[in-house]
Amino acid sequence: MIPNVLAERYASPALQAIWSAEGRIVLEREFWIAVMKAQRDLGLDIPQEAIDAYEKVKDQVDTASIMERERITRHDVKARIEEFNDLAGHEHVHKGMTSRDLTENVEQLQVFRSLQIIRDKSIATLARISKRSQQWADLVITARTHNVAAQPTTFGKRLSMFGEEMLSAHAAIQDLVDRYQVRGLKGAVGTQMDQLSLFEGDASKVAALEKSVVAHLGMPAVWTNVGQVYPRSLDFRVVSALTDLASGPSSLCKTLRLMAGHETASEGFAPGQTGSSAMPHKMNSRSCERVNGFHVILKGYLTMAGGLAGDQWNEGDVSCSVVRRVMLPDAFYSIDGLYETFLTVVDQMDAYPAVIAKENAHYLPFLMTTTIMMEAVKAGVGRETAHKAIKEHAVATVNDLRTGKVSTNDLVRRLADDERIPLDQDQLAAIVATGERNAGAAASQIVAFADAVSSLASAHPEAANYQPGGIL
Repeated sequence: MIPNVLAERYASPALQAIWSAEGRIVLEREFWIAVMKAQRDLGLDIPQEAIDAYEKVKDQVDTASIMERERITRHDVKARIEEFNDLAGHEHVHKGMTSRDLTENVEQLQVFRSLQIIRDKSIATLARISKRSQQWADLVITARTHNVAAQPTTFGKRLSMFGEEMLSAHAAIQDLVDRYQVRGLKGAVGTQMDQLSLFEGDASKVAALEKSVVAHLGMPAVWTNVGQVYPRSLDFRVVSALTDLASGPSSLCKTLRLMAGHETASEGFAPGQTGSSAMPHKMNSRSCERVNGFHVILKGYLTMAGGLAGDQWNEGDVSCSVVRRVMLPDAFYSIDGLYETFLTVVDQMDAYPAVIAKENAHYLPFLMTTTIMMEAVKAGVGRETAHKAIKEHAVATVNDLRTGKVSTNDLVRRLADDERIPLDQDQLAAIVATGERNAGAAASQIVAFADAVSSLASAHPEAANYQPGGIL
């Protein structure tokens, strides 16, 4: 078996088990058995000893044997039918079914169970981010727009900002889980013709069979009008939701990488860890970089999913199969690896108040220029006049700092000496001083985020307490 680097290196055992070749075959066999049981209960002649025989061998998976059969049949499902029948010594599986009755439902079961796992990991991550945002709720930092110093904020607010993006994406995943539709037993073109023939045209029995099978799968809804395949737009919604759920973590990690470059924060550095094989001093943000890389991979699979949506021919074809065999498992391996890594980052990250204080001291007069402008307007000067004066002195101060003409930020003195600004030195200094402890409504915004996450975590305590399995 050719190794899958995403599965083997990054994904958790739970996701590996769902999408492995062996795991899928067992799910298929369980599905066949569930169909046989329902068919027997509805009157088909399927002996109990046959079902027992299939039950006994369902976990005996020999992928090499199945591949050898497929080389002859050139049909993957036919090869797996033959293998299961030979192991059990009976020929009762797949009655009235087409290949897509098997593969579509089992693939959807893999997707559905994977969505539940990722949903739970997002809850765990939100709980951790909320805790960190409250920890650093009062740690004032220099906020940046266009990566340029802008106004004061707090580190807790910055984390809540990306956390709330995640919270919104989590809601979309939960909605997808709550509404997810399985194809059910619909036959070759969606009309259930073969099942109706099997049950002598008794539509009530066919409906009861499908209801039993859907109950076995445990999904909340079933498609009524489908053809050979369920709409691939559903796959697009799944991969889109995963990409959405990765966006908040990816932005936070990119920001943390930038902060690490200024030494104001880091993703942490474990004992024994090596940052560079050549430069012993380096402590690279390699886990954050991995999260960003996973997000790129997911966007690639989203492009693949978008290529399949709206491309169905008549009742269906199999041109999508090779794409979906790569796209679906690997998209889940990627988001799983992303969250396993990101949980570790959130658990180990750190902030450095001393370095942050130095950065704030350097930028604080600039960060408070909008407040100075508003106070000048309240004192009677025109808004554009105040803007022009402050801009002139701010640009001059920046240039002097860059060229070494001044060693400290003296913007307050320059503004106090300008007649266009009706504020004296003490008033201006007091405005700047408020920036050291005032970040607008950041505190209340953090509380709002924390309250929303608290409600979610209380409803899902087991998910909220999930511990990552450790990363390379």
